[in-house]
Amino acid sequence: MATEASMRVADFGQSPENILSAQSNAHTSIKPLSDVITTVYEFPTMEPLRFERYPSNHLHLPLRRDILHRAVVYEGDATRQGTASTKWRADVYGSGRKIRRQKGLGAARLGDKKSPMLKGGGVAFGPHPRDFSTELPRKMYDLAWRTALSYRYRKGELIVVEDGMDLEFPKARFAKQVFEANHWGNADGRSLVVTSSFRKNVFRAVRDLGAEGRILMERDVDVKDLLKLGRIIIEKQALDGILRDHQSDLIKSAPSATYI
Repeated sequence: MATEASMRVADFGQSPENILSAQSNAHTSIKPLSDVITTVYEFPTMEPLRFERYPSNHLHLPLRRDILHRAVVYEGDATRQGTASTKWRADVYGSGRKIRRQKGLGAARLGDKKSPMLKGGGVAFGPHPRDFSTELPRKMYDLAWRTALSYRYRKGELIVVEDGMDLEFPKARFAKQVFEANHWGNADGRSLVVTSSFRKNVFRAVRDLGAEGRILMERDVDVKDLLKLGRIIIEKQALDGILRDHQSDLIKSAPSATYI
């Protein structure tokens, strides 16, 4: 109340235009979030080491279910082999002679033995090798990557660890102890571990865990993997690589020269 009264006293005697311009300047002075902060942990002790800043258009994008859906469908179509193949009657080996005469036997009309109605004949409207892949603009696909990471970051399910993540021994029981201590296991939604390169001990240990979680290298991850499991434990180098490779929609191309 005191603030409102002081504002009324201060505004007394001023023109409405000056009051509106002052209020608009006060609203425009609020800047949108430019950077977000994430904690980098030491693996496997999960001791906090430092804070890292990332642009908000990398890890703080709004959720776009439509873009994520199109990216997942695009990746799924690209993985379809499309090798199913059947033979039409012209592809089946055999004679083209008519099996029986057209009339006079009281039976249905039949052509040669390669008819789709007969056993061993061709397949009517069967599948043939084809390309199931679809197209998606590169900028939309890159936006889907950062949207998936932003979705995890907003929910607190993006855990960034220091580079060089590994275990002392390639045993599943050591990895299980780490998962149980941090609630990363199957009971809490499983976890995806992403590394920048192959490391024998941690890869063997996590793969032997079975249903507790998965481990992939940065080059093998796609958008569906980022959304499928309960959380993501990712090396900082791998996260930086993903963000670097998927920012085409943020890079403005140089204008082309025009001749007058």
